Amino acid sequence: QVQLVESGGGLVQAGGSLRLSCAPSGATFSFNVMGWYRQAPGKQRELVARVGSGVYTDYADSVKGRFTISRDHGKNGVYLQMNSPKPEDTAVYYCNAGRNLAQMEYWGRGTQVTVSS
Repeated sequence: QVQLVESGGGLVQAGGSLRLSCAPSGATFSFNVMGWYRQAPGKQRELVARVGSGVYTDYADSVKGRFTISRDHGKNGVYLQMNSPKPEDTAVYYCNAGRNLAQMEYWGRGTQVTVSS
């Protein structure tokens, strides 16, 4: 059974930095696409960033220029470097992965990120 485990969440001051990590357990194949979503209280879950094999990346407009997604192919994992976070970035962040964009079926349980002003 494949599980995605997030780590690195916590409390950070606005303008600081934080790095989220996601690593799978139980996977016998490599994920071709991995990404991060977030959900703030009272809001729908939204895409933050995703990365495919090769040079494909996709970012939400709200995080472009501040967040960077990257892969760790050796660990079949993914990172999200959050620079200059804002209070509106406060949310539970979820790791998402799959064989391709149409099969993003694996989710982590989420890690809380709180940005203080």
